Amino acid sequence: MVFRLARRAWGSRSICASRFPSSSLSYSSSCSSSHPLHVCVVGSGPAGFYTAEKMLKSHKGAEVDIIDRLPTPFGLVRSGVAPDHPETKVVLAYGAESDRVLGVPGEDLAGIYSAREFVWWYNGHPDCNTLSPDLRTTDTAIVLGQGNVALDVARVLLRDSAALATTDIAEHALVALAESSIRKVYLVGRRGPAQAACTAKELREILGIKNLHVHIQEADLKLSYLDEEELKNSRIQKRVYELFCKGASQHLNTTSCQRELHFVFFRKPDSFLQSDTEGRVSGVHLEKTVLKETGTGKQSAFGSGQFEDLQAGLVLKSIGYKSLSIDGLPFDSHRGIVPNIRGRVLRDGSEPHLLEKGLYVAGWLKRGPTGIIATNLYCSEETVYSISEDIEQGKFTETADMRLGRAGLVQLLENRGITYVTFSDWEKIDCIERAAGNRKNKPREKIASWGELLRAAKA
Repeated sequence: MVFRLARRAWGSRSICASRFPSSSLSYSSSCSSSHPLHVCVVGSGPAGFYTAEKMLKSHKGAEVDIIDRLPTPFGLVRSGVAPDHPETKVVLAYGAESDRVLGVPGEDLAGIYSAREFVWWYNGHPDCNTLSPDLRTTDTAIVLGQGNVALDVARVLLRDSAALATTDIAEHALVALAESSIRKVYLVGRRGPAQAACTAKELREILGIKNLHVHIQEADLKLSYLDEEELKNSRIQKRVYELFCKGASQHLNTTSCQRELHFVFFRKPDSFLQSDTEGRVSGVHLEKTVLKETGTGKQSAFGSGQFEDLQAGLVLKSIGYKSLSIDGLPFDSHRGIVPNIRGRVLRDGSEPHLLEKGLYVAGWLKRGPTGIIATNLYCSEETVYSISEDIEQGKFTETADMRLGRAGLVQLLENRGITYVTFSDWEKIDCIERAAGNRKNKPREKIASWGELLRAAKA
């Protein structure tokens, strides 16, 4: 989606094109007085909007267009955060629109999903509206990972569906969760509670769910000398560990609860188990782990050669996102980023480092899938600073072969017969969703299919 921006005010023009990598930036004209600065930001997630805002504040008269492959803006702020978190709506432009894989046997069995797919499903993302996870034939789910996304999906599975009915959760997900048989969720992590990747806020919230028995093994809370050293160096991590200890003691006498949350530490998946039903998962074969210091000041998990099975009919992998490459754009497939120096894109295999003139990157595509919304703010500021430096050094000069910019992009889409969505079209979608949500006492009822979205946009 392209928003035409000028002098810190949102303009009225926009387009939605085909798949682009998010939060990469390019110039379409020089910044001389006769040709004001034009910037195209590809991706309408937090990093993209922060970058646009910083550009407009830093360069008087600049024009910024934001492009997105979806007919709706805001990236994963719309489709990547749990619906019961309207006040935080954190995360993370397309920068990472695929998933890491474990690479263990059985990973392709039915009933195994990435947490990203599950989150997109309950948030009404049009790419995952037909996912249909089976929540009725099993009472147990395993979530591999203990970060914020893992806690989000566990909380959604364990909360009373009535508490979600007034959020902007997709209607198909609300119906499925209301009929769900899931009563027990295991959150499995490779390391211990002293290294858990979640934040204190997310952990506090899931520990506070009413009528939920939280199970934490007392033995797992014992700290080694190296654990204590790690906690001394991280106030945030220490607070998370203290919450685990508090949660373990508070839930000692809550075994009569109908729903259970089990934190399983020091385990890693070795393979997935297959049920008698052909092609479906029935559990995870786990290897116990031990922690060893690797010279970085952090401890890593290594297999111990001891194994155990954990039974479940639904498995969600919350092991990280990864970015996708695009033809013609330099990409480091090992790190999952566009190679860059402070946001300036580097050419593939360039030695010494050569820059792609006029091309910049921000967000997860720049640094990898880490951080929260504030991280995108600082990341975007650095990229805009690099752009401003290059402008001051005269690296953008008017040429006869000047890029055609917005008008050229629109003409290219029309020549190729690609349907695009304008900002006024998005406003139609927004109006329809809000009206439908109002009838159900919800903020909005998201339109969750490509066809319906495009029909609404052109209504």
